[in-house]
Order: sequence, then C-alpha cells, then structure tokens
Amino acid sequence: MAPPMYQQIADDLRSKIESGELEPGQQIPTEGDLQQIYKASRNTIRDAIKRLVSLGIVQTRPGQGTFVLGGVDPFVTTLSEPAGSGFGGGEGATYLSQVGEQHRSPRVSSPKVEVQVPPPEIALRLRIAPDAQVVSRHQERYIDETPWSLQTSFYPIEFAMKAPRLLMAGDITQGAMSYLEEVEGIKQVGYRDWVTARTPDLNEQNFFGIEHDATVFEIFRTAFDETGRPVRMTVTVFPTDRNQFIVNVGNVPDPQYEIREP
Repeated sequence: MAPPMYQQIADDLRSKIESGELEPGQQIPTEGDLQQIYKASRNTIRDAIKRLVSLGIVQTRPGQGTFVLGGVDPFVTTLSEPAGSGFGGGEGATYLSQVGEQHRSPRVSSPKVEVQVPPPEIALRLRIAPDAQVVSRHQERYIDETPWSLQTSFYPIEFAMKAPRLLMAGDITQGAMSYLEEVEGIKQVGYRDWVTARTPDLNEQNFFGIEHDATVFEIFRTAFDETGRPVRMTVTVFPTDRNQFIVNVGNVPDPQYEIREP
C-alpha cells in the first residue's frame, strides 16, 4: 500500500534537501508552485510541509515562506551518571560532533517553584498519597540559545521544612540532592530512568518550535535513598529532532564521534 500523498511529497522534498539540490537557507517553492509541481491540493501540500517542519528539516517564516534549515548537530546526553549525583537527570550534554562541542554555550532559566498537588503519575512514583503536596521546580534549558529540554523535579513537601532553598527561585549549585544530604541527611544512592515517547503538548510545541505531530522523549527519573524510599521525581522532556542519549554500563572509554584519518 502506497503512503499518503503528503508523505510522498515530503519524502521527495527531503531527498532534494539531503542531495543538496535544495541547500540550507534556500527557500523551497511556494505552496502554489508545489501544487503545480505535484498536482496536489493546498491541504496536501501544507501537510507535507508540516511533516518536514516536524522533522526539523525546514522552517516556516510567517509572511516570507519556508526555508531549508542547516544540518542538526544533535545534543548527546549521558543518562548513566554516578548514582550519588546531586543533580536531576541529563544536566550535561555534548554535541554529536567534536567541532560543535567546542562552541557549546548552555543556559538554564531561573527555577519556577510551586507547591502543588502532583499529577497522579508523580504521586504514584513518589509513593505518596494522591492528595499529598509536593514542591516542584521547573526550568527551561537551552544550548546555544536552542531550546534543549524542559525539566521539572518534584520533592515531598516535608523536605522543605529543613531545606528552605527548595522553595527559593534560585539555582542550588551543588545539586538539590547534595543539598538535602547536607541539611537533612537524605542521601541518594540510586535512581531509575523510565523513558517514553509521545506527541508534545501545546506548551512544548511553542517552546521547542515543533509541530503538534512531532515526537518528544519523556524521561521519568526516580531517585532513591538507602532505605529504598523515593526522594525525588524528575521529569525531563526532550524533542527527538535534536537529542540522542548514551547509557554506559561497566568500564568503557569515552565515546569517539568522528573517524580520524590514520
């Protein structure tokens, strides 16, 4: 069974971009021209363009047209950090290419802090009552001013009684779990990552500049103390068009992304 017409058009345009026939920065033909070229309706052409946008291949500029984007240099995040790390999940990322890594410039927004009743999936993972309250700390993260990820960490409300910095809209430079160990003796000894994929919500579409039918990774990281109690739940959302992940097991060398000439 042949794929839908819009997908065939998107695949053809993509092959022209990958071959260099349509170069980065070049404007692709207008909707009217594409209708003539492919003998397709306006809605079919628009669906084809939306698919290319969701793949991060082109960008539509209101009032100007649709333009080919440069090649994406993916951000590579190592998920398997030391178990005792005081940080959330995926705080550090490198570029896929070593050249890109040299120009890396990360930025993180000031935390948005709330006291709230958590969504059911968060309460379940923290093993707290459905109506219990938590402290949530939400941040937007960028690399070279490109939106990289959205991250929200949830802590049982009782932790804030002795650790007031959880309630402050400022960075905890040593990492929240290191801070909790320092002031309350709560030590993170391990964590579990649960990785899923889904379509983005409206806020994620706007922040990442992706279409409604794009895909995002959602990673639920549950941190545990020595007794096996969940002490933090961190949810991080990554758009799939600019993110890749590494998980290290055992004693392995650093990854090498480029093949060097002998």
